[in-house]
Amino acid sequence: MGHHHHSHSHGHGHGHHHHTGNKKALLWSFVLISSFMFVEVAGGLLTNSLALLSDAGHMLSDAAALGLSYFAIKLGERKSTPGKTYGYKRFEIIAAALNGLTLIAISIYIFVEAFQRFRNPPEVQSLGMLTISVIGLLVNIAAAFILMRGDKDENLNVRSAFLHVLGDMLGSAGAIAAALLIYFFGWEVADPIASVAVAVLIIISGWRVTKDAFHILMEGAPAQIDGGKLRAALLNIPCVKDVHDLHIWSVTSGMPMLSCHIAISSDGVHDTVLHEAQTLLHDKFGIDHSTIQVERQAEGCPSSHGVCN
Repeated sequence: MGHHHHSHSHGHGHGHHHHTGNKKALLWSFVLISSFMFVEVAGGLLTNSLALLSDAGHMLSDAAALGLSYFAIKLGERKSTPGKTYGYKRFEIIAAALNGLTLIAISIYIFVEAFQRFRNPPEVQSLGMLTISVIGLLVNIAAAFILMRGDKDENLNVRSAFLHVLGDMLGSAGAIAAALLIYFFGWEVADPIASVAVAVLIIISGWRVTKDAFHILMEGAPAQIDGGKLRAALLNIPCVKDVHDLHIWSVTSGMPMLSCHIAISSDGVHDTVLHEAQTLLHDKFGIDHSTIQVERQAEGCPSSHGVCN
């Protein structure tokens, strides 16, 4: 039975550099956003603006996303143990799922509150609201800039944090627009309208993050890997007759895994086929962690009798 785990050394320096970049980016944007969130909650209560409060809700979700992501990367660095062979890498995904569900809950609350306000719009202090939402926009732009320098294409958490902050920028822009409408035209109803717009953004990003996280938790195949193409590519290797028991999943974002059985013809050389299969998976599909069992086609699957070479 050929049981091989691809060596892990080659990508390590590169991965480590990203990690530190991600950690710093997440930590700084977390500090920025969570401190301003308190300002926005206070401002929302003082000016009586639901748009500011809902933007603060969005910021809370941001702060949670950033804090959880940072915590997840820290936890993911912990070494694996005999009991937890993947270490704590999966925590990142659990964190993302919880974060997504929280977002959905916050947005439902804002919808309910906005509905009350449509029926009788309260007085809103537009100038205070304007000032705070302008500062909010600047804070979000700064956070987005910090996160863009992180590794948002690779890491689901940095990506979801970046998307949150973009949504937040739109939220602040909505609050600014509402404040201006109230100030110049006295349209108090602009406040709940802006908050509903933010709530829609929150629920969309919440749904996305939750869906992606659940896909990984359910051991779904990573979206960027086409199982059919991968199987066909393996079957193209000389002497390979069949590929079965093929499983592709990911432990956390950007860490795809694969296991499969490869049946080879009687003239195939076990080690050559194994090496070619692993090189192919690494070069074409970006899979570093593969466990491949190679068996002679004539003898069938070893699970039925003895062990074949």
